Amino acid sequence: MNVILRFLSVTLLFSFAISCQTEEETIVQDNAQSFLRNSPIAELLARTSQNPTSLDNVLDNSSCFSVQLPVTVIVNNQQITVTDEADYQTVQNAIDAFSDDDDIVNFVYPITIRYQNFQTQVLQDADDLDDVLDDCGDDDGFDEIDCISIVYPIVINIYDSNNQIANTVTITSNSNLFNFLNNLSNNTYVAINYPITAINSNGQTVTLNSNSALENFIDDSIDDCDDDNSGGGSGNNNFTTILTSGTWYVSYFQEDDDNETTMFSGYVFTFNNNGASTAVRNSITTAGTWSTYEDSGENKLELNFDGLALDEIEDDWRIIEFSVTQIRLKDVSGGDGSVDYLTFTKL
Repeated sequence: MNVILRFLSVTLLFSFAISCQTEEETIVQDNAQSFLRNSPIAELLARTSQNPTSLDNVLDNSSCFSVQLPVTVIVNNQQITVTDEADYQTVQNAIDAFSDDDDIVNFVYPITIRYQNFQTQVLQDADDLDDVLDDCGDDDGFDEIDCISIVYPIVINIYDSNNQIANTVTITSNSNLFNFLNNLSNNTYVAINYPITAINSNGQTVTLNSNSALENFIDDSIDDCDDDNSGGGSGNNNFTTILTSGTWYVSYFQEDDDNETTMFSGYVFTFNNNGASTAVRNSITTAGTWSTYEDSGENKLELNFDGLALDEIEDDWRIIEFSVTQIRLKDVSGGDGSVDYLTFTKL
């Protein structure tokens, strides 16, 4: 009897191992569809599913959280009750009414704030608000992408390379998706079970069948969702001012679905107004050139450098979006359609 039990146990363990290995191969070996938490598609999905926090910046001057409405504020001795998004303009008008005032928005407490992950907190006074603002940290300048939406439910396959666990999860809401992505470990691969559907900025339903289709859908919607037009569609003049201000480093580089950021570790990039550029690492300077132009309605940044050390980023990159601290670029190969991402962050 013990021999039979041992045989059955070994058989079951072997079957389980084969099953997990099969699921691992399905998720991990299909690099075109699996991704990690720091990949561009994960960041785009997080911004699409987060609680919108930038719409009310006229009130709190922060994209770390939003203030739950209705709320009463006092601006230049004028009391304003903000009940919906249209009232944000009323607050802005009160701020702009005089040029010699303090333009400070004072809340009538208590107020309730809601973070990007949809959690709420009640603030009893201005000291509580200052504490929250101090904890928020720096803002990368990229807001939520809120004029499009994912149609739920969606199913996501999961594989953790640390403990060999494969699983699936059903996502039913924006808060589910944002917190799922936000809580992923660095070693967890996930893959969306396509097809999925989404609603574009015109209210139309679209079907998406791959990561590349989903990335393109969100990237192309950024300008439509960006109220202050800080993205790539705001023109090359503003972009040039930002690019030529200060020094930059490569904070992310993806080539053919592989994260190759370490290739550029230690490089410091400078872009001059005359179209010249330099990349310095270990006291060695590599000269280069840069230029911007428009192609079929897309703003492009073309990079060239001497030698071969930086040839991986020599390309005509599409400017997806930019802020004063970060520039996101993308290139789609005209041959096999593979997608590369390049992100510069200001030092």
